[in-house]
Amino acid sequence: MELRNQTLINHFIFIGFSQNLKTCVLLFVLFFIIYILTVLGNSFLIFTIIVSPKLHTPMYYFLCNLSFVDLFYSSSTVPKLLFDQFSKTRRIPLIGCLIQMNIGLFLGGTECILLAVMAYDRYIAICFPLYYTTIMSWRVCRWISIIMCVGTFILSSVPTMVKPLIFCKGNTLDHFVCEILALLEVACGDLSFYKITIVAIGFFTILSPIVLIVVSYICIIDSILKIRSVEGRTKAFSTCASHLTVVLIFFLTTMTMYMGQKRSFSSYLKYISLMYTVLTPVLNPVIYSLRNNDVKRAFRKILTAGSMTHTMS
Repeated sequence: MELRNQTLINHFIFIGFSQNLKTCVLLFVLFFIIYILTVLGNSFLIFTIIVSPKLHTPMYYFLCNLSFVDLFYSSSTVPKLLFDQFSKTRRIPLIGCLIQMNIGLFLGGTECILLAVMAYDRYIAICFPLYYTTIMSWRVCRWISIIMCVGTFILSSVPTMVKPLIFCKGNTLDHFVCEILALLEVACGDLSFYKITIVAIGFFTILSPIVLIVVSYICIIDSILKIRSVEGRTKAFSTCASHLTVVLIFFLTTMTMYMGQKRSFSSYLKYISLMYTVLTPVLNPVIYSLRNNDVKRAFRKILTAGSMTHTMS
């Protein structure tokens, strides 16, 4: 009977948030606006950093990487979420669901490590400014990117390749996206391997980065307090405050999901998932651009150059 059920499951159905038409229209408008802002904001940040030579530094290199991750992270979930608001079935093929799950794990893990790398970059820049260009050389930055991407890809993909999930407890997911915790609820067999794997991966991609971030910022705050110039302290605190805002939102929600869930998957956790799959990607470019004078100056320069070219033509 169990084997027969396994062969029948070739797609999943999302419960989502509501079946009420008015609520679905409202959610569609809300998520659509957020998604458009996410695409425009991250694209703006990527374009500004690439085009502006003054922003070709390790700090903005990693910020550009963060925008790429957020852009793809949001695009892997939100378009399907928008489509499902007016879909009666809200189906997703099994293979599509597994691909979405692995993409989410890969991009989520990459963002966790990337935020930690950005904290370390600020630590070196503020605490060891004379050695910054040596420690954070372009060669080091490239190797960090390669190791980060390869490492998170292995951590997110290999476990499901070594021991593929088998589903036999129905095909309805109380979620809006194929998240590993929701899929484990409908998986059968011994799931201890996946639970241990989630904890182990969570240690490397969530706990370790947050420890590095906390230690980095303790050292950063200590160094900032020693700066005699009020303007220097204000600029340093402004840069750090932007990063900490993003870190708190992202890590608190991911830790709640993956490190604090000892019982079965709860329906309210899909609302927490919205924070790091929908909200964080739109907040990152807003926080980093509006609170960053270098980015604003670079963008104004691009607009000025563009208007002068248009006038001359």
